[in-house]
Amino acid sequence: MADSGAGAGPAAGMPAGPLPGSRNGLRSGKGTLTGMLLRVAGPVVSAQTWLAVIHLTAGLITGVVAFGLVVTLGVLGISTLWFFLVGLPVLVAALWLGLQLGRAERARFALTLGAQIPAPPASLSPGAGRRGRMWRLLTSRKAWLHAAYALLRLPLSLAETIIVTAFWSFALAMLGLPLFAWALIRLNWHLDVAPPRPGLLAVAVIVGLILLPVAPRVTQGLAAADIAVARYLIGPGSQADMTVRIGELEQSRARAVGSAEAERRRIERDLHDGAQQRLVSLAMNLGRARARFADDPDGAKAIIDQAHDEAKEALTELRNLVRGVHPPVLSDRGLDAAISGLAALSPVPVTVRASLPDRPAASAEAIAYFVVAEALTNVAKHARATQADVVISRHGDVLCVVIRDDGIGGADPHGEGLAGLADRLSGVDGQLSVRSPAGGPTVIEAELPCGS
Repeated sequence: MADSGAGAGPAAGMPAGPLPGSRNGLRSGKGTLTGMLLRVAGPVVSAQTWLAVIHLTAGLITGVVAFGLVVTLGVLGISTLWFFLVGLPVLVAALWLGLQLGRAERARFALTLGAQIPAPPASLSPGAGRRGRMWRLLTSRKAWLHAAYALLRLPLSLAETIIVTAFWSFALAMLGLPLFAWALIRLNWHLDVAPPRPGLLAVAVIVGLILLPVAPRVTQGLAAADIAVARYLIGPGSQADMTVRIGELEQSRARAVGSAEAERRRIERDLHDGAQQRLVSLAMNLGRARARFADDPDGAKAIIDQAHDEAKEALTELRNLVRGVHPPVLSDRGLDAAISGLAALSPVPVTVRASLPDRPAASAEAIAYFVVAEALTNVAKHARATQADVVISRHGDVLCVVIRDDGIGGADPHGEGLAGLADRLSGVDGQLSVRSPAGGPTVIEAELPCGS
């Protein structure tokens, strides 16, 4: 006897899904076909793909400009080095242009490909003025890698443009061949060309359909290779470069920690030898005045007057100590006002010129103030100067502080004071330059990042 539920389920041996000829099966097939078309056509019409095409072709223009400038200046500089080193500044200019090209290229990669390529680390070694900076640029591996990128940009972009253009053009031409054949036949174009055969048209369309989804993959692959080249030449570099950078940062951190420890000991010494001693003397005098107040009011009054003077001197020392660490005016009114306050208290006449369109970061302001305070203290103690100048300016994300005096010169960059300033600056990737020939003048220049 048949099972009462047999008519409700599928027949034995038949699949449980929709039949191939059923309406549900047609709908499922259409969905699969639509999904396949979307997967194929998605990369073709993707904004990311066409931004990559724009990036690869625009690199040809950048390459022509970079190759022309860097090669011209480089050849001119090298060819005139024999004549009293006349070509040395030209060669430095070529390397500097390479660095600027790297900055522009990193911005182009970020705009078109969304690839954030960090700038290579700056040198942490203190320079020796303009000549020192020129020598540091000539011996900088980073600068020569940027110059190599400027030379490589043109042939690399030329090869990338040819490959990308070939893939896209051939794929679109194969797909457009039937339209071309239709125009020859239907529109009666009078061309000395025979219409393609139907079999050839079918092969062309198949080849075009194969190449069309391949073209975006080739484009993205070339863009990824371009990013890899840029990261090595104008970015942080290889793992070995990063290892060197980590070592430099470790040394910088050690110097910054040592400088902070020395500053802490100085503050403790000033508190112990200055304000603390005066406060102890103040407490003792007040105790003596209280003991003599009933028997000798005049003597107690004299002791109280002396204690009052000591209290004012202790407040002055504490105020000076706080000013040397981080004065309130620096937080309230900025670096210009704080340096002007230092200049007003200096026994040597000081002229302050500040050009700060935007206020630097608080950490940069604190370090710049510390540099100026230490430099003016050294001028007052050792320089025998009659005049000093402080110039503060900002160039992009770099804060420059220059202190000049007309003293006797002979300042030792490796001495405790100036070495401490260099250590403090190196902790934030800053640099200190000291020029102090015997007889003067002395010029101290500090550069530090100041992103606000």
